[in-house]
Amino acid sequence: MNLYCIGLSHHTASVETRERYARLEGWRNLREASGCEEALLLSTCNRVELYAAAAHALSPESIGCCLSSEARERVDLEAAAIYQHAGDDCVQHLFRVVSGLDSMVVGETEILGQTKRAYEEGRSTGGAGPYLHRLFQRAFRVAKQVRTHTQITRGAVSVGSVAVDLAQKIFGELNGRRVLLLGAGETGERTARALVSRGVRDLRISNRSEERAAQLAAIVGGRAVDFSRWQEECREVDILIASTSATAPLLDPARLAPLLRDRVDQPLFIIDMAVPRNVTPEVNEMSGVYLYDMDSLQVIAAQSLALRRQQIAAAEEIIAEHVSDFREWLRQGMKRGARASAPDLSRETLPAPEL
Repeated sequence: MNLYCIGLSHHTASVETRERYARLEGWRNLREASGCEEALLLSTCNRVELYAAAAHALSPESIGCCLSSEARERVDLEAAAIYQHAGDDCVQHLFRVVSGLDSMVVGETEILGQTKRAYEEGRSTGGAGPYLHRLFQRAFRVAKQVRTHTQITRGAVSVGSVAVDLAQKIFGELNGRRVLLLGAGETGERTARALVSRGVRDLRISNRSEERAAQLAAIVGGRAVDFSRWQEECREVDILIASTSATAPLLDPARLAPLLRDRVDQPLFIIDMAVPRNVTPEVNEMSGVYLYDMDSLQVIAAQSLALRRQQIAAAEEIIAEHVSDFREWLRQGMKRGARASAPDLSRETLPAPEL
């Protein structure tokens, strides 16, 4: 059986490219389009990756056929952004991803929960069969061992914390600043906690689910704002941080301009952590508005990488051992047949995502 990974990430593609591929339903059709026995999708704000197991070798053309016609027209232009890994390279790449070594913020732990949810979805839809099941279960073990036996997470922060670092660089002290957080999911919650820890006392939270916004507001001592009127808050706040899963922009110059008329000499700083982006880039051209997106945050995250470089080497050693061990399992499995060597998935319980 052959294992493959094809994708693009913050290492190879801008946020503009990543958001375009994140919207493509064609990525989800690899199993049917290419004839793979198994396939699942891992899509986060910083990467879109397909993992597949196939009895036959996959060509770039067979993988490309699962993209929509819109994306296929751009494949040649974006060839440098799309990477492929096969065999041991695929195994090693996944282990590094889940362990946080391939993240924008090296050592962050959000990716582990995101990968577990992607695996759970693949398992529930039948995309993750015996080979991807074993591969991802081993990846979760590797991530746990890396976190336990190295200090890779020491000083590591989430993308939300990087956003708060940026806000603090702009304003200095945050205790007198008014902040609107748009989105109360996992990233939103981590951002909210980081804001409060840095002294923010006026935190307004809006989410499509009013119940979720109220829950998070209660946890961090903020104030829930009805999603139908969050834009009105832009008349008052100093900082807007957006991290919703909306597939279309929520804010553009036409919607923002009327809200800025009463803001005399009061700049508005917007940090857009969403992919696809919640705020159109043209907003940055408006007077008194300063927009930062995920590409901006990547620059800040790189500054903290030096603090964890020594731990990366230790983590890579752990990963190398597991890659070798998994190679042997795969070799033995091909001898005995996948059915004989793979576990009975129906009897296993998926571990809860670690958030």
